[in-house]
Amino acid sequence: MTTVVASVPRETDLPDLVPARMLNEFAYCPRLAYLEWVQGEFTDNLETLEGRFGHRRVDHADRRELPEPHENGADVRLSSEEGAPRPPDVEKLHSRSLMLSAPGEGLIAKIDVLELADGLASPVDYKHGYVPDSPDGAWEPERVQLCAQGLILRENGFRCVSGILYYIDSRRRVTINFDDELIGRTRELLRQLRAVAAAGRIPPPLDDSPKCPRCSLVGICLPDETRLLACPTSLPTRGEVRRLMPARDDALPLYIQDQGTTLGKSGDQLIISAKGQTLRKVKMIDVSQVNLLGNVQVTAQAVRELAAAGIPICHFSYGGWFYAVTHSLIHKNIELRQRQFAVAALPDQSLRLARQFVLGKIKNCRTLLRRHLPENLAREYLAPLARLFQQARRAGSLESLLGVEGLAAKAYFSGFARLLKGPADFQIENRNRRPPRDPVNALLSFVYAMLVKELTLVLHAVGFDPLLGFYHRPRYGRPSLALDLAEPFRPLLADSAVLTLINNGEVAPKDFLRRAGAVALTPPARRTVIGAFERRLDTLVTHPIFGYRISYRQVLEVQARLLARTLLDELPEYPNFCTR
Repeated sequence: MTTVVASVPRETDLPDLVPARMLNEFAYCPRLAYLEWVQGEFTDNLETLEGRFGHRRVDHADRRELPEPHENGADVRLSSEEGAPRPPDVEKLHSRSLMLSAPGEGLIAKIDVLELADGLASPVDYKHGYVPDSPDGAWEPERVQLCAQGLILRENGFRCVSGILYYIDSRRRVTINFDDELIGRTRELLRQLRAVAAAGRIPPPLDDSPKCPRCSLVGICLPDETRLLACPTSLPTRGEVRRLMPARDDALPLYIQDQGTTLGKSGDQLIISAKGQTLRKVKMIDVSQVNLLGNVQVTAQAVRELAAAGIPICHFSYGGWFYAVTHSLIHKNIELRQRQFAVAALPDQSLRLARQFVLGKIKNCRTLLRRHLPENLAREYLAPLARLFQQARRAGSLESLLGVEGLAAKAYFSGFARLLKGPADFQIENRNRRPPRDPVNALLSFVYAMLVKELTLVLHAVGFDPLLGFYHRPRYGRPSLALDLAEPFRPLLADSAVLTLINNGEVAPKDFLRRAGAVALTPPARRTVIGAFERRLDTLVTHPIFGYRISYRQVLEVQARLLARTLLDELPEYPNFCTR
């Protein structure tokens, strides 16, 4: 398979001003700076949270007026000759959280603290951690960021020859002189950052760098995974891929389906109430998403706080039909959406991706049957799927691929029916829906809706438009790309959960409502099904390519990010997740 490459107009109208913090990130890792500045990616980890906590005293701007620059020695040239420390007994004027820009330099910065004394201005930058063991007194990224602040002060008329790095854990100040070498290095990094951003191609990940485990964006960057997949010849050896992301997410979905209840907030807690009585309290930090089934109200205060925290609210009909998401502003990564729309407009490139989704589905369907069918039955159902797998690989159009997938689904569900061990109510002849006409199909439809919901949220978080797919063509209101990504995971997550529910006796015929030929789940049964599906998502699995163990929920995000890497030309093809 050839690389997915699309002719996409690139956005070359870069911002006039580069944040000084981005120079810090670029000196630390060019890929990190690109992810943050160009693609708008950001997430917290323990270090960023601790750093923000350490900045809490300097993140509130002073209301005091600063003296005019000329009163503090304006128009004095920055040079290496003027770096002598000031006497400690000189009275100083401090200003906190000062935002300044320098159009001539092309820089902007929020200065933590500006000290004015003895005709000199010195930026003070607060840093989480301890004073490093470096001959220069600090690492290059911190020195460059501080120097950028000095250049900004200079353009604004202040006399600035040095700055101070304050290390919070050490409680020590380190003075950094702005000599010609540091100034030249700062300007060169600024030039390189602009050139990389204008080129519109993300820098490659660092190679086995000790910086990666400490980076908050490591789960977005996927450095080891990207390097491995970018060189397909290394796949047979598998290599050692570090698991740099958590195996599981501590925050979990919250489901509310009691009709007439209200979701509100109080402080850092979500409050579920009905008729003025509090039914349940949940800490917001423990919630990854909120799912509302049927007539559940949400207060404006709860919506605002959930949006601010990046926690989506998913809306379902009473019967479980997924139809809306309330979330914060759309992801900033317009570059990815440009590529998504460009590739979707090209039939041959859409077909390449569509083939991968269908091949992954057929292979995982075959694996599920092989694991559970008796040996004497396995050949009857596995052989047709093997033939259809090869036909899908050779499909020359989306229409022919749809036909092959339909035949594979028919063959698969014939075998799937042989795995069900419940009473006669849980026997099926084929897949049916809209509405489902038997309990098994009612279970499958509900769990498929849960799976599509999960992938819709993941795609939003990564920066995709979930409505535009490559295999499932656009249709009003349909999350086509979520359906694309769902294909390989239907047998692994949805069908497997249904099989467990039936064969373990967790659902019974009494758990279903029958009306005019349609079958639906009762509210208690929905709780049981949601619990089984969530347990499946939380199950740890060994990644077949990377070799580390993560939950299926984390796998969904990894696959969405690998799809993004494929569209952005970092990977030669989209790698399927296929269990053995």
